Amino acid sequence: MTQEVKKGKKKQVEKENQKEKKFEKNIKENTVENSKIKYESSIRFPYQRVWSRSALIFPVLFIIWYSSKQGKEIYLAKQKEILLSRTLNIECSSDYEAETNKYPECVPEKCGRIVMDKLVLSTESDILLKIAVNGLNLGGSDGGASILDLHSGALSKGQGFIDIYTLSETKKIFNSSDFAIYKTIKTKIQHAIAHNFGIPSNKIFLTKPTFFSRMTNLSAKTIHDEYWHPHIDKETYKSFHYTTLLYLNDFGRDFEGGRFVFIDKNNVKTVIEPRKGRLSMFTSGSENLHAVEKVQSGIRYALTISFTCNPDAAISDPNYRIK
Repeated sequence: MTQEVKKGKKKQVEKENQKEKKFEKNIKENTVENSKIKYESSIRFPYQRVWSRSALIFPVLFIIWYSSKQGKEIYLAKQKEILLSRTLNIECSSDYEAETNKYPECVPEKCGRIVMDKLVLSTESDILLKIAVNGLNLGGSDGGASILDLHSGALSKGQGFIDIYTLSETKKIFNSSDFAIYKTIKTKIQHAIAHNFGIPSNKIFLTKPTFFSRMTNLSAKTIHDEYWHPHIDKETYKSFHYTTLLYLNDFGRDFEGGRFVFIDKNNVKTVIEPRKGRLSMFTSGSENLHAVEKVQSGIRYALTISFTCNPDAAISDPNYRIK
């Protein structure tokens, strides 16, 4: 009996050993499967991480690229500033030097950009704004930009121009004192150009066109409405040598958008924010490529008065002439 018991226990131990081996085998197989699953997922995970990182990096790179395309932006004059005078000297372009050398006494000491807020009185700006508003209300472009030239009488109307002096309503909105104020301001600006650019005031002359402008956010209907394209005044208007802009209302209050922007190398933008009574002056050559940003809302009013070195391109002051 003892031997049989021993044999029975031995068989039982062998069975238990077989069960343990089978169990260990199952554990190993499960471990291998789990390892495969885990390892395979660890193989996939780095790619997932690369893609997730790429998803974050690409937008950042795009922003950097877009910002570089947009260019750096600096301010020559902000709307809230009140400037006695601020000057940014720049190198004259070769084409401008070649042109002005024909008139030796009219060559600037330095080319540049100047902003002044104290030259034109507030009361004078009010009178000019009244002339602009009343005059342009007699016409107006179908698009976003309208002009009124007091010298020639040209007034935007629809998709063309009319002569404001042929309208009976003109005598109700203009008078001789308005034109006297205009002449006074033009003379102030003429002397300011002479002083700041180092030339005799009697060697520069008022030239055409000299005009009030009104800009809105209406869609352009003709090429005359597309005021936002970068341009060079000397190429657009052959007689221009010195350009001035007098702003008649305020950026950020009366209108949004419509900032004046010089565009330099590497797409660096130098910005002037319009302020009522603010005068900007600059040489008219290719050293001063510029544009006006699109007006987003409101109405922007300004007055362009420009001067030439060429006596043959001079025009007289606008006269009160109702037909």
